[in-house]
Amino acid sequence: MIIRVFEDKASLSKAAAEEAATALRRAIKDRGRARIIAATGMAQVDFLRILTSTDGIDWPQVEMFHLDEYVGLPATHPASFRKFLHEHLVDRTGMTRVHFLDGDVDLDKVLTATSTALRVAPVDVAFVGIGENGHLAFNDPPADFETEEPFLIVNLDEACRNQQVGEGWFKDLSEVPRQALSMSVRQVLKANQIIAVVPDARKAPAVKLCLEGEIRPMAPASILRSHPATTVYLDKLSIALLDPATISAYAAAGSR
Repeated sequence: MIIRVFEDKASLSKAAAEEAATALRRAIKDRGRARIIAATGMAQVDFLRILTSTDGIDWPQVEMFHLDEYVGLPATHPASFRKFLHEHLVDRTGMTRVHFLDGDVDLDKVLTATSTALRVAPVDVAFVGIGENGHLAFNDPPADFETEEPFLIVNLDEACRNQQVGEGWFKDLSEVPRQALSMSVRQVLKANQIIAVVPDARKAPAVKLCLEGEIRPMAPASILRSHPATTVYLDKLSIALLDPATISAYAAAGSR
């Protein structure tokens, strides 16, 4: 894993989008299609805006898998991740091959169908973030590092649910669902390439938690350090708590 540090969220998002676009073009050129995993949340908005306005991507040849979704939340709700992906990715590109996690119907059928489609071929690139509690997808601490199931029904901890209130998706904690559908940690790691977009000061504690110390279930996104082709995009605010030696070590890894 390497990290790239930028002055602000805007430059971070631009650089991450450039890497993502390169990965998509390469996959389409080599195999005629690209397969992606898409994340949601405020940290992803600028990244997706730039990516979807980038020239030279044959979006009808891109197949998208959904990273996570709340259980019991209709797609019309402002916090629905299906709604987010429609507005910020699918509707902007004309993508037609999309696999949404619908947490408002028969969950077993949704997970079975999506898992079956996912297993057909490798994922070229996964777009992810890191939650304020260190979660990866909706795998809150302690995350399950062992399961080989592609998707899980997970319980959301209070820190995760409070993050959703803080980002303005819900009015208060009582409105936030207690369960979600989530891609498993091991399934995320099966992507050929991972791009993690992690800006803003509120992510600084999670960045320190996951990039320093041991790789451990209590710091779910720390598992990204075990993946050979992960790049974490940070800004001056999100690295504020990192030891300078940590930054230097990861930067050196990227220069080799």
